[in-house]
Amino acid sequence: MNASARPPISACRLSACVIAFNEEDRIGDCLASLAFCDEIVVVDSGSTDRTREICEQAGARVLQRAFDGFRSQKQFAIDQATHDWVLCLDADERISDALRAAIQDAQSRGFADAAGYRFARLSEYFGKFLRHGNAYPDRVLRLFDRRRGGWRGKREIHETASVDGDVRTLPGDLIHHPYRSFEQLLHKTERYARMMAEHEFARGKRASLAKLILSPAWRFWRGYVFRGGFLDGWHGLVYAYVRANYVRQKTIMLWLLQHGRPLQTPGD
Repeated sequence: MNASARPPISACRLSACVIAFNEEDRIGDCLASLAFCDEIVVVDSGSTDRTREICEQAGARVLQRAFDGFRSQKQFAIDQATHDWVLCLDADERISDALRAAIQDAQSRGFADAAGYRFARLSEYFGKFLRHGNAYPDRVLRLFDRRRGGWRGKREIHETASVDGDVRTLPGDLIHHPYRSFEQLLHKTERYARMMAEHEFARGKRASLAKLILSPAWRFWRGYVFRGGFLDGWHGLVYAYVRANYVRQKTIMLWLLQHGRPLQTPGD
């Protein structure tokens, strides 16, 4: 982009976009880390706790929308933003000090060198931040010009943003606190496995005996051994086992779908 085509720096204001549901114990820290943004938009999908009240007290603009998928909810959020440059977070994520400084530096230059920016996500796993294996750096594209991208595609689970143009990597970490308890981890993993199996089945993908045997094993060995997950100690071992089990659950559910078997009890 030449200098004459660049938007004036004063026009490069930033909207933070967050989706939430019953996050009263985590949303406050998330919004506090976004205080440097020019606007915070929260899309709530019907929380029954104090999530909405906490967001409004923090100065966020809160919108209500029935949940119909992670991708759709996030796209709705950026569509409601006042500014074209958007920074997207989940309620269990926070901007680190180093990442905030990098974002503000890019903003001071008018976000002139890219259509979007990615950065590493650092996940806390039951008392320890995982820095190896499949868990890190887990780079995600969360800061972008919505005029050139967004939460596109049809997949509502494990959704990703994309842009038309250059993507740069910023230093600093997006801090992630994904699980309140091991029980929540298991329930969340099972839910995501089901949603992913349904998505893959709808696209014509099918399971096989070989995939059921080999795919979970490969996920474990790739992350734990070849990518150094073992360096995270027992936390890394548990993480590798749980992620391998996610692949196993997803493959079993896909096999059940292709054989006409239900994944859930009717009425649940």
